[in-house]
Amino acid sequence: MSSTSTLPDTATPVDMPAETRRKVTDIFTRDEIRQLTERSDLAGFGAIAFTWGVIVAVLALLAWAAQQALVIAVPVFLFGVMVLGGRHLALAILMHEAAHGTLFKTRWLNDRFADWVCAKPIWGDVQKYKVHHFAHHTKTGQEGDTDLSLVEGLPCSRSSLWRKFARDLSGYTGLKFLFGRLLMDSGVIKWTVANDIQRLPQEGRRWHDYLRELAENSWRTALVHLFLVGAAVAAGHLWLYGVFVLTYITPFPLILRIRSMAEHACTEKTADMFRNTRTTRAGLLARMTVAPHRVNYHIEHHVMASVPFRKLPLMHRMLRERGALPAAPGYLDVLKMVSDRSAAADA
Repeated sequence: MSSTSTLPDTATPVDMPAETRRKVTDIFTRDEIRQLTERSDLAGFGAIAFTWGVIVAVLALLAWAAQQALVIAVPVFLFGVMVLGGRHLALAILMHEAAHGTLFKTRWLNDRFADWVCAKPIWGDVQKYKVHHFAHHTKTGQEGDTDLSLVEGLPCSRSSLWRKFARDLSGYTGLKFLFGRLLMDSGVIKWTVANDIQRLPQEGRRWHDYLRELAENSWRTALVHLFLVGAAVAAGHLWLYGVFVLTYITPFPLILRIRSMAEHACTEKTADMFRNTRTTRAGLLARMTVAPHRVNYHIEHHVMASVPFRKLPLMHRMLRERGALPAAPGYLDVLKMVSDRSAAADA
């Protein structure tokens, strides 16, 4: 069914409910909801194949550039690092889709296959992420939102924003990511993808307890990375695995920060998902970096989290036609918004 199909009377802006949480059935017909929430195993495999295909292609490009003159090698390397940083986010978004059960139609593929090929390469975990992330959807922008710490202190001054970006690009934030994963897998701190650190009780634990829990929680990640090392060795370029890790340390944290800002920074403190979340325009450069797999359609995702990412553009058009969404800002607009010079915060 196309987005120009007959609309229910309740879809007009004047008939929108006054309460903070709008009902999906007041906007879409049940047939439209079925269309939007249809899942596909083939589409899931295609998204994963595309993401890893880009990663392999960029690494091959870097291997070629290493044999060229510096005037060619340097810009190609910088381009490759930027794209690979965006592919780390692409894997994270596919992990996010799997946690919602929308990457594949088959549950096992979401829970297990996606964990191995999307989550473990970026030191993630579908099941742990699911527990963390569903609290974000339940309490978006409110007390109890597990992602609230990602946008705390915003808006800030422009100098503060640049310092945050500098920490990300220097590798400082990325090394904290890796150290944090080590502490989480060892049972020292609670598992999270946000910035709030919660220490777990350690009474009665001995050194071997930490090692045992670390082994139990990280052996799958270690196995996946051993495979990646083996693939790099087989290709005759072990250093390419180092590039894969390097792009996780930097620029991935910067890309992740901008993505988080775009989604929820400087939005209203309300239970209304149309006002506590933001959809952002994404051109080619944004889709390569901060907005892979349609993650920029974030209001749409919060309105109906059961919609696979590939259907979000259609849902966006339908909401726009029904007057339920304003025009989306671009990523530069968001950066200007979160770096208001008059902001008092100067973290």
